Amino acid sequence: MACLKSFFHYLVGEGKVLTDPTGDFHLPKKAKRLPKALTINEAARLVSSPRGNDPWALRDAALLELLYASGMRASEIIGLNLDDINLAVSFVRCFGKGSKERVVPIGQVALNALQHYLEAGRPQFPIKDNVALFLDKNGERLSRQGLWLVLKKYVRKSGVKSKTSPHTLRHSFATHLLEKGADLRSVQEMLGHADIATTQIYTSVSRERLKKMYLKA
Repeated sequence: MACLKSFFHYLVGEGKVLTDPTGDFHLPKKAKRLPKALTINEAARLVSSPRGNDPWALRDAALLELLYASGMRASEIIGLNLDDINLAVSFVRCFGKGSKERVVPIGQVALNALQHYLEAGRPQFPIKDNVALFLDKNGERLSRQGLWLVLKKYVRKSGVKSKTSPHTLRHSFATHLLEKGADLRSVQEMLGHADIATTQIYTSVSRERLKKMYLKA
């Protein structure tokens, strides 16, 4: 349809035809897909699945807890440096799209996991990157692919059946906040959305889940 509209627009412009038969055509709009979010129970199982006190388990626990507790994008969390975390005031600073800086509060569970990792986990890595918060096995900054592998490992281990990516935890963060009564403007600020219309899609997710719960009951 787009091709035909362009073609007849050209023909009219060149004087080859007098009228454009596609003038009243309306292109179909792309369907909006609601973001997939885990249930609160699934999210809890996933982020609590790293076990043990070896450096890998401590890193993975801090990584998953922070992903869910902050709603950060994959690129934002792997880009964190040590001085972006302020344990004393429970805030994390990150840089989103267009290098926009924002500050997000984090809860006590994520704070405890981070503190444990910083005190007992990170010092055991062969540190080559002195500023990166999350390190890989070589002591370099954890890559995006490395983050995916970590998440995939614990999705399998926790038994979560839903298709899950780092962005799924971001969606879950926003959806669960709204379900528990957070206001839209605050969630927009925490997600780093420039336009509140982008954040509003999560209210649809909450309504969909509410409808499912209603029908189930």
